[in-house]
Amino acid sequence: MSAVAAAPSTTDFVALKENSIFLDYRDNVCAGAQLAVANKLCADLEVPTPQAGGNVTKGYVGDLDVGSLKPHTDTYFQGDMCPVNVHWHLGTEHYSYGQYDENGNGPHGTAERPEWANRDLAAAGEKVRGGFHCHHYDEKEEKFTKPYDWKYCTNMEVGETYEVHWPHSSVGDCGTVNQYQTPFYDGVFCNLSMEQFAAIAVDAQNIASNVGVHGQVFTVVNDEQYFYPDMMRGMIIDKQRNMGTDIHYYTGSTTGTSRSNEMCSQYAPITWQVDRQCHMISASSFDKLCHDMLLQRDDMKDDLYPHGSRELVMDSLVANNAADAESLAAAAAAAAAPAAEAAPEEAPAAEEAPAAEDVAAEVARNGNLRA
Repeated sequence: MSAVAAAPSTTDFVALKENSIFLDYRDNVCAGAQLAVANKLCADLEVPTPQAGGNVTKGYVGDLDVGSLKPHTDTYFQGDMCPVNVHWHLGTEHYSYGQYDENGNGPHGTAERPEWANRDLAAAGEKVRGGFHCHHYDEKEEKFTKPYDWKYCTNMEVGETYEVHWPHSSVGDCGTVNQYQTPFYDGVFCNLSMEQFAAIAVDAQNIASNVGVHGQVFTVVNDEQYFYPDMMRGMIIDKQRNMGTDIHYYTGSTTGTSRSNEMCSQYAPITWQVDRQCHMISASSFDKLCHDMLLQRDDMKDDLYPHGSRELVMDSLVANNAADAESLAAAAAAAAAPAAEAAPEEAPAAEEAPAAEDVAAEVARNGNLRA
C-alpha cells in the first residue's frame, strides 16, 4: 500500500503575531515621535526648501540654487542610516524620460506632463491619483493582465507602475524591533527631540547627511521569474539586471499629495537616491513585502496600499545639486588634478655611497679615504 503524501502545511505568522503574549504596542518607543512641521505655501518661504519628486533624467539639473549643500552619495549604511519604513505610490512621483514618463502605459494609462493639478491624498480603499508610468506594459502579454490573488497588499493591480520609497534615518531605532514604523516620520525622528532637531537644522547639511530616501520604480507582473524575496531593506541592487546601478542623487523633501507646486514640504533638505530605470517585479514580491510589514512591531497596515503621487515638481523648486556616478567620478578626477600638478618634482637621486668593504680596501692600499 503506497503512502499518501501529506499536504504541505502553512503557518499564519501574521495571526500568530497578533495573538502573541509578547506583542504590546505600548512598548514601541518610536510611537508618536514625528516632529510636527507643517506644509507652507512655497511663495511664503523666506528661504525656499528644495522639493521632491523631480526630474531624474540623465543630465537634468534643477534651477533652485542651494549653494554648497550636497546629497549623501555613499550608501546609507555608510552614513549610519537604516531603513525605517517602506511605502509606495501609484504611478511615479519622479520623472525619468524614456523609463517612466508621459509616454508610459498601464491598465489605466498614465499622467500627462506637465500636470499641475493638485492630487488629494486618499485613504485605503479610496481611489488615488496616479503619476507617470513605465514602458513595459503590453496588454497582449498575459503577465501584465493575469489577475493575482493578493493576500496581504490591498488595492494593487498587475500591470501597474509603482514607485517604492524606503526612508532612512541615522536617528531611527536601528537594529531593534522598533526600526520600521508607520507613519515613517516616527521612524525618522525616533531618537530625536524637537530641541535637538532645531539645533541640528541650523546647518542644512546635517539634515541631508542624516535623512535619506531610496526610490525605485517597478511594473508589477504575474510572473514568478521576477520574484525577489526581500523588498524590506531598501533599493534592490543587482548589477547583472541593471537594478540600482543608474542612480540620480539630489536633495529634496518628503512627498505625498498634500504637497504641490504651491504648497511645499518643510521636511527638507533630505537626500534622495533614485534609480532612473524601471524594472519588472512579480506581484508575489510585493505580497511578500506586505507580509513582512505585517510582522513588524509597529502596525504598518496604513502602508499596505499605494499612496497618491505628488505632481511633478517645477524646475524652480528642484535643487541644482544633482549628481550621478559619472559626475561624481569627474568631480573626483578634477579635484585630484590640481594636487598632481602641485606635487614637487622628484629630486635627483643622491650619489650612491661606497660600500663598507670598498672603503676598507682603499684604506689598505692608500692609507686614506677617497675624496
